[in-house]
Amino acid sequence: MTESLRESHLGPYRVEAFNASKESENKIHDDAVARRFGFRGGLVPGVDVYAYMTHLPVQRWGRVWLERGTAECRFLKPVYDGDTAVVTAVEGAAGLDLRIDSHGELCVTGRAALTPERVAPPPTFAEAPVPPAERPPAGETTLAIGTRFAINPFRVTDEYAEQYLLTVRETEPLYARENLVHPGTILHIGNWVLRHNVVLGPWMHVGSTVQHFAAAHIGDELSARAVITANYERKGHRFVELDVMVSAGQKTPIARIGHIAIYRPRQLADAG
Repeated sequence: MTESLRESHLGPYRVEAFNASKESENKIHDDAVARRFGFRGGLVPGVDVYAYMTHLPVQRWGRVWLERGTAECRFLKPVYDGDTAVVTAVEGAAGLDLRIDSHGELCVTGRAALTPERVAPPPTFAEAPVPPAERPPAGETTLAIGTRFAINPFRVTDEYAEQYLLTVRETEPLYARENLVHPGTILHIGNWVLRHNVVLGPWMHVGSTVQHFAAAHIGDELSARAVITANYERKGHRFVELDVMVSAGQKTPIARIGHIAIYRPRQLADAG
């Protein structure tokens, strides 16, 4: 049978996008600031848009995807508050090819797959200093290659987990039924690594890869260690890349994240 004949389609899964970060420290989510950057309004956080996308892998594979699945996403266009995000997938031999369309444009591309068996996490992930009481500004020095970061540990309460499902409009009953943490929360930790350690101006998450090792549970205290793997300029933007290990209770590996962000958009450089 040819590859094309084995393909099947999932979705569409429709979500009314919601910008829960209008009041956050990252002003790219503020309507007025985002318009000055050339956008129509405040951007729905990429980690929450990723959360919309994860609905189809979980629909396809269930809890096991949270325990040994993989994902990648790339944000091409913003998703805006109140718009409908339409998630679709094509399944082939290698997994799911995912996309999110909104306001007539392709906004996100991604992939998800299920490894045949559990993947062993890295044997060690070096110690990192606790986040500073006074964060320095983000820059080429404070985000230099090899710099190690941690986050302030975060306990996932019932209230937080319930509110997050509402925020990302999740309709999958698995999380509430089995007291599981949504994978969007796991990806949020890639953002927290930056936010807990440096002061950023308006900035944008542009892509991630994820390898799951275990499902996180409501009540877990989540922590992370990370290292900066790249810091470079492209088309006037300043990018940073991070390798992040998320754990529960300081000892149970949950996921490894490759996180990419524009920490200094060219609009700021031009203004300077």
